[in-house]
Amino acid sequence: MEIAIGFAIAVLVGLTGVGGGSFTTPMLVLACGVSGTEAVGTALVFSTVIKVAAAPFFLASKKVHFRYLRLMLVGAVPGLVAGTYLLAAVRGWNPVVLILIGATLVVSAALTLIYRKRRQGLRRDSSPWLPWATLPIGVETGFSSAGAGALGTLLLFNCSDMPAAQVVGTDILFGIVLAATGSIFHFGLGSISGPVLKGLLLGGIPGVLLGCAFTTKVPSIKLKVLTTVITLFLGLQLVWAGARLIKVAKAPGREAPRTVTASK
Repeated sequence: MEIAIGFAIAVLVGLTGVGGGSFTTPMLVLACGVSGTEAVGTALVFSTVIKVAAAPFFLASKKVHFRYLRLMLVGAVPGLVAGTYLLAAVRGWNPVVLILIGATLVVSAALTLIYRKRRQGLRRDSSPWLPWATLPIGVETGFSSAGAGALGTLLLFNCSDMPAAQVVGTDILFGIVLAATGSIFHFGLGSISGPVLKGLLLGGIPGVLLGCAFTTKVPSIKLKVLTTVITLFLGLQLVWAGARLIKVAKAPGREAPRTVTASK
């Protein structure tokens, strides 16, 4: 089960840059019976490793826009630290956060699809706003570890004129920094399941390489639409996962999960 999950998620990550931990954590909790704490730590490490495996492909083909990457990290890293301290201060949260993040992804993806044909010139001068836009993404990643990659991808689609493959490559590097940093900050808050992580990586590493191989073969417009549709589905999945966790928590004799989160 873990190998199949790792392969399927990693193919999507290599092809579109989204779905890493946001798919992994709910799947581990709901399909594999992994505890919320272990699912978070395992998903963070899994997301980091598969994106590190994918990074050389995008770097070698010059599909990373370093200026946009730098601007995104300027806002996201401080936000990540703030979000992590916020999580520690409140000592956990409930699955309503998953629902809110999922709803944000659904709305963002829907708007991207609706306005995908707007003139390119309207986006050319948006880069100065990137640090301010990624600040809340960083806070969200530190607090919940969910949806950062999807939000980063949608942000680049709407704030830059980059080809879709370059958006994916830039977001992969963005995700590496956030996932690796988040893994360090969250290490004391959760644990990592070695056997589950091994299974995920056995399927994930070949999966992400396969996804990367097809990124440049898909026309930019189609890749953008595919990525946005997957993000829309991801948002709906997070809403469903959050609602199901709330239902389980309210069942007689069940205690509400306190640390069920998801990574980028």
